[in-house]
Amino acid sequence: MTMDPYYKKLQGKMMASILFFSLVPLLVLAGTIYYQFSVAYTNKTLQTLRTLARNRCRTVEMFLQERAAQVVTVTRTHSIEQLEDQTYLSNVFNVMQSTSKFFIDIEVMDEHGKNLAYVGPYRNEIKYSDCLDENWFRLVLASGFYISDVCLGFREVPHFTIAVVNNNGHRPWVLRTAISSESIDDIIRQGQCGLRGDAFIINRNNVLQTPSRLSGSLMGHPRAPDFSSSVGTAIREIEFEGAPTLFATSQMINPRWVVVIKQEPGEELQPLFMARYVGLSILTIAIFLIASGAVLITQFITRELVRMERKNAEKQDILIQSAKMAALGKMAAGIAHEINNPLAIIAEQAGWMKDLLNEEDVTKIRNFKEIEGCLGKIQRNIERSGNIVHHLLRFGRRMEPTMETFDVNQTVMETVSFLEDEAKFREIKIETDYDETLPKITTDPAQLQQVFLNLINNAIDAIAKGGLIAIKTSYHKEDNEISVEIKDDGVGIPKEVIGNIFDPFFTTKTEQGRPGLGLSVSYSIMEKLGGRITAKSKTSEGSKFTVWIPAI
Repeated sequence: MTMDPYYKKLQGKMMASILFFSLVPLLVLAGTIYYQFSVAYTNKTLQTLRTLARNRCRTVEMFLQERAAQVVTVTRTHSIEQLEDQTYLSNVFNVMQSTSKFFIDIEVMDEHGKNLAYVGPYRNEIKYSDCLDENWFRLVLASGFYISDVCLGFREVPHFTIAVVNNNGHRPWVLRTAISSESIDDIIRQGQCGLRGDAFIINRNNVLQTPSRLSGSLMGHPRAPDFSSSVGTAIREIEFEGAPTLFATSQMINPRWVVVIKQEPGEELQPLFMARYVGLSILTIAIFLIASGAVLITQFITRELVRMERKNAEKQDILIQSAKMAALGKMAAGIAHEINNPLAIIAEQAGWMKDLLNEEDVTKIRNFKEIEGCLGKIQRNIERSGNIVHHLLRFGRRMEPTMETFDVNQTVMETVSFLEDEAKFREIKIETDYDETLPKITTDPAQLQQVFLNLINNAIDAIAKGGLIAIKTSYHKEDNEISVEIKDDGVGIPKEVIGNIFDPFFTTKTEQGRPGLGLSVSYSIMEKLGGRITAKSKTSEGSKFTVWIPAI
């Protein structure tokens, strides 16, 4: 169907309007939801990472404080004389190890750094050691409490030292323990997240106090930015090794260590990225469905508008044609009245001539029989012309609802006579079978004749040329109905469209350029008269229409 440019433009405008008012709110809503979700999820992720760093830091601090508390308790609850006893110190150390397996050894020293007693696996190395010049020894004497950085020492085992001074006696003395750094390694290792996450501790010289999975080995410098001067708990996103990387740091007071947790955003924010991909996929599908719906809806609306306009145009043509037919009916009535007068004069003169012939001597008129025959033909044709004029007058009247009692057979005969000339011209034979037992009925004969006229005319059109139309009337006493069958041997009606034949403007006669209103009008007339029309047809075998009329 070729579409007018106006409708194409209208379709484009409707489609643009639907897409605009559908997609703009959808995109705004989707963008707002994604932005809010992204901000909330990112903040939650960063907060989780910050909390993880702070918790790891606090856990290490608590572990160190518990170990330091054990050492302080020993110095405050035992005298130097008790702890100098090797057996007594061994018992104390066993008690300490029962609560924490990470204690490596314990040593008691005087204020000059001389070894007074030692329990542990390195007795020979410790026995003759002198710590007076050691930096940690001077710091513990100055502050009374000291926790060292992780070191190897002569033990060749990663450890850190906790030392406490007791100044309550007549002379000060120092209690020192070595603790394996594996204790804090396990705590920090729990802060590693994902496949590329890392967690470690550095001191104020940016030296690793715990081994790192990805950033370096113990006692070395980490392959990461220097966070040794960090204060408090913070989180930063830094471009590291060509990719954005999240670093969470948390500062410890004693010792002055910094917990560092490294995490790649792509791994930590993977659920957010997945939600974004899913959201984009859903949005794409929604846009496609909306666009497809807009196209289908606008095409449907446009087709309906075109159809309605064409239907209105056809209705307008029908109205014009109806006006023409009304004018033609009035003209036909006027012409019929005008013809009636000369026909009456001709009939009167023909009758008078016949009367004159009857008064004459037949033997004296040589062509009497021929003249008499001509006068008879004149009278018969005048009568036939009168019937035609009568039909024209009746057909030309307005179809006002008029209830009359009449004979259906007579009405069918009149209708057939009205169309028999056209049927003869097309070499179509009309056979009639009238049921003489039909009762007279009371209804509108003009409208009923219109129905018969439409059906017979359709039968003639279906045959086109050379065929048979059979008309039969019957009375069905059990149902008190009269049926009028109009059967033709024309082209028939296809099975798939026979259900639409009574729809307005439906027609199978497209080549004739006429709108299909006859059957629709006939159907409406019969409904108003309390009857009905049924149809049976088969392609190439013809059609049969039956008019059912209540016999009242």
